[in-house]
Amino acid sequence: MIRLLIKTGSGHGALDRLFRYLVPACLVLGLSGCSSLAYYGQLAQGQMRLLSAREPITQITADPQRDAQLRAQLSKAEQARRFASKQLHLPDNQSYRLYADIGRPFVVWNVFATGEFSLAPQLHCFPIAGCVAYRGYYSQAGARGEAALERLAGNDVYIGGVEAYSTLGWFSDPITSAMLKWGDERLATLIFHELAHQRFYVQDDSEFNESFATFVEQQGSRQWRAARGLAPLQDQHLRQRDQFTQLVLDTRTRLQALYAQALPSGAMRAAKQAEFEHMRQAYRTLRDTQWAGDTRYDAWMNSPMNNAKLLPFGLYDQWVPAFAALFRQAGGDWQRFYDAVEGLGRLPFAERRASLQRLNQAGQNPLPGAGP
Repeated sequence: MIRLLIKTGSGHGALDRLFRYLVPACLVLGLSGCSSLAYYGQLAQGQMRLLSAREPITQITADPQRDAQLRAQLSKAEQARRFASKQLHLPDNQSYRLYADIGRPFVVWNVFATGEFSLAPQLHCFPIAGCVAYRGYYSQAGARGEAALERLAGNDVYIGGVEAYSTLGWFSDPITSAMLKWGDERLATLIFHELAHQRFYVQDDSEFNESFATFVEQQGSRQWRAARGLAPLQDQHLRQRDQFTQLVLDTRTRLQALYAQALPSGAMRAAKQAEFEHMRQAYRTLRDTQWAGDTRYDAWMNSPMNNAKLLPFGLYDQWVPAFAALFRQAGGDWQRFYDAVEGLGRLPFAERRASLQRLNQAGQNPLPGAGP
């Protein structure tokens, strides 16, 4: 499942602080139009409802009147949360030590949009988080309305449901009921991913932030399994995930080359669809010849395809090999790794991108047995 992130923010524990930060900041930024106020209003209302639904996990697990399965899941989540702070050196605060039953399958729905012949996301800028490649809605209807407007403007659009998000430490983020549906292992990885955003975050660089959090999630999961005496995840499943991701990234590369050409709209549109069909055919060959017919990615691959649907792969995976290389350079020491990450984050954007590209090459060609 693709993990998406929306950042809103204010201080922990007092709902009125949301308005002290969010609404004045919107006005300062000139976002006083009706549509902007309505959008920020639904963010504020959705965040308030989420905060109001929080309960301490320790109270739930200690109450024999609560659902036994919920208590068991949250008890395991508590163990992963302690591991995150003690072993992965992630923030030791109240985030993910609280639970909120939200009564819906996703906490938010994010809307991605690109031009018809572009892979550049439409950016949306926020007072706390800077610019990100999507807009988040606490209702599916709101997301669909935004998507419809983008389509009317001629853009490619994709809506992705979000199980969890980080407020970057401004609130104590809860484990939501939406996060529980994927099982204990997936819940632990979500906690690692979202806490990584609290550990370090660079404004206006979604690719850096998401790739960093994805690496922390993946490496943290390896160590979490080892700490419990469990065997590593099956190499076959990891290989399939990596091959699928690379297939999508390769398609993005080909599309970028296509869109750089001076073609008439009709010819460009036909070539674009041909690239998507090429990706589907390559996927079917991979599935049938190397994966023994495993169909886990069929639904995603066979549903309608456009540029915006490919965006999360560039966000979440582009620099993962670079962070893997950086982790090896740090000798597997998490604090040294975070120090190096912070050093990268302080570089100007162009220098940071060049450093990540060099690290990516090293990460994609590791020495045998050298780690992730």
